[in-house]
Amino acid sequence: GSPLSHESFDYVYREIKEDLLLASISGGTDIISCFALGCPIRPVYRGQLQCRGLGMDVQVYNDQGQPVVGEKGELVCVQPFPSMPIGFWKDDDGQRYHAAYFDRFDNVWAHGDYAEITPEDGLIIHGRSDAVLNPGGVRIGTAEIYRQVEKVDEVLEALCVGQDWKDDVRVVLFVRLKEGKELTEELKKRIRETIRAETTPRHVPAKIIQVADIPRTLSGKIVELAVREVIHGRPVKNQDALANPEALQLFSGLPELEEG
Repeated sequence: GSPLSHESFDYVYREIKEDLLLASISGGTDIISCFALGCPIRPVYRGQLQCRGLGMDVQVYNDQGQPVVGEKGELVCVQPFPSMPIGFWKDDDGQRYHAAYFDRFDNVWAHGDYAEITPEDGLIIHGRSDAVLNPGGVRIGTAEIYRQVEKVDEVLEALCVGQDWKDDVRVVLFVRLKEGKELTEELKKRIRETIRAETTPRHVPAKIIQVADIPRTLSGKIVELAVREVIHGRPVKNQDALANPEALQLFSGLPELEEG
C-alpha cells in the first residue's frame, strides 16, 4: 500500500535471493490494473518500478501540464486504456467521475500519485499527490521522509502531514515506537539528523510527536489525509473505511501543535 523503499530492495536481494524478479507495482482497484509494474526481461533498479503497463500511456506531468523525466510530478495517463472505468455508480451526469480523475488536466486521467520517471525508464512513487507536503512552497512526497525514518531502529512506523502554520505549512511527523521505547530529545535529534542527511532541510519535521497507534484503511494503508483533517479541527469523512477509526482521537487537541 506504499512505495517500496530502496533499502527493502537491498534486503530482498541480500537475504532472500540474488536472481529473482522483485516487482514493485502501482495502480488501483478502480482501474483493475497497474500503471507501473514488473517486467521479466528488464533489469531491476533499487527503488524503482521497472516499467509502465502495456496499453497504458503513462507520463508524469509538471504543474504546467508538460511531460517531464527526472522530475517529480503528477502521474497521468494521457489516453484511454483497456481497463478504464467509464463512470461511477449513481453518478448519472458524470460529475463525480470527472472530479475524481479529470479536474487537474483537461481530458487526461490524473491518478493522484506523486511520481517520477527515471532515466532508466522506470518509475518512482513518492507518495499520494493529495498528501504532498508544501513547506515554503517546496513540494515533498511523504515517502521521501518515511524512507529515512524507517532507518531509525526505535521507530515502528510513522505518519507525516503538513500543518498550516503562520501563513505557511510546517512538517509534522508522528511516530509509533517499538514497545518500551520513549521519544526523548536525543531520539528526536537523531530522527531529524537522519532525515536531513539524505534529503534537504525542508524535509526535516518542525514537530515530532509520539503516538500509540496510527489510523489505517481496511486494506492497511495509513491515512495521512484523515489525520491532517483532525489536527486542523475539521471533520473526517468516510470513517467506515478505517480499520481503527478510534486511532484518530490520538491526534485531536494535541498541545504540541499549538506551540511554535
